[in-house]
Amino acid sequence: MFSIIFLIGLVIALGGNLLYSKALRHNAITAPRSTIAQPTLPAPTATVSVIIPAYNEAEIIELCVRSVLNSCDWSHERLEVWVVDDQSSDDTLERVQALQTDLADPRLTVLRGQPRPPGEIWLGKNWACHQGTAQATGDFLLFLDADVQLHPGAIAAAIALAQQHHHDLTTGVLTLICHCWAEWLAQPLIVGLLSVGLPFAAVNDPNSDAAFAAGQFMLFRRSAYELIGGHRAVADQVVEDVELARRIQQKGLKLSYTIAHEWGTLHMYRTAAALWEGWTKNWYLGAQRNLPNTLYTVLMILWLCTVPWLGFIYFVSQGLSDGFDWQPGIGLAIALLSIWLHYRLRCEIATISAIPTRYWWATGMGGLFVTIIILGSIVKTETGWGWTWRGRPLQRPQSTAT
Repeated sequence: MFSIIFLIGLVIALGGNLLYSKALRHNAITAPRSTIAQPTLPAPTATVSVIIPAYNEAEIIELCVRSVLNSCDWSHERLEVWVVDDQSSDDTLERVQALQTDLADPRLTVLRGQPRPPGEIWLGKNWACHQGTAQATGDFLLFLDADVQLHPGAIAAAIALAQQHHHDLTTGVLTLICHCWAEWLAQPLIVGLLSVGLPFAAVNDPNSDAAFAAGQFMLFRRSAYELIGGHRAVADQVVEDVELARRIQQKGLKLSYTIAHEWGTLHMYRTAAALWEGWTKNWYLGAQRNLPNTLYTVLMILWLCTVPWLGFIYFVSQGLSDGFDWQPGIGLAIALLSIWLHYRLRCEIATISAIPTRYWWATGMGGLFVTIIILGSIVKTETGWGWTWRGRPLQRPQSTAT
């Protein structure tokens, strides 16, 4: 009886993987793609301010800043780079100040961030971004995370795209880098979930309710940024990038969400602990605290990714103990077909994220890991227990209807 139930579960998993693969393929094929090849340079009067909020980024801040300065040869009249140290507890400020001295580049300014105003709620990097924009003078504001490294021509390409199509917010999926084991398990699957849940076409459709922005790279037309109230308007938001995108759409402004591998690389989390802290911080709030939908995501990822591998193990063990009659044979065939589809899924995810298909065979473990991350995000967000970013406690949001 248990074998029959397992067979039914595997059939459902196979059907789900076929549908999931089809959806990923469609999104990958139809997604807009931005390159750097011979970009139309922005008008001579266009100026851009790059704002890099930094909190405890001593290991990587220099690479990020150098990549920005090397991405174009514009003078300081057209390009200014603001690094805002958000009161780091490591030597981020000292390192970037030393870099400023060594380079003596007039385009680079280091700002020592001030304490958060008493009586006001400023979560995450919002306060640092706000301080940077108060000093910035550019027609465009480019917000970059410190874990981004731009490629030469990236800024020119992004501004050219925004000017050509009159975009008010341009954001893109950079080349995602994975090093540690936790990244290889979680990041590809999370990219797949986000791609299906928030397709590029829906996000770019002004008539759609889907809103999304990749907070690591957000290029705003300054007039649009000020119209939506900037980071002050989302000061109490943990997932501020999505909220900024939502406000862009609510104002009838134009958002561009694109695949932009050639613009640069992004290495979001360098350790398992950082990955756990980051995604448990963001996931449930990014889903607007919709518990039924979030639990459905948990069920789907478990069923599609983990059940086929459990079925494979179960029917191999059953066949070895009782003989390979029709039930173990069919069960193994269905499980192996689903597992082969896992490789196809990773191929489609690679076209969106540029994450190689390496370790695709660990999809079963990845599904279990992502499930634990999502459940942890629900618990942390609703209770506030252990809900932090870079060790800073986050304020538990007030309960809202889901």
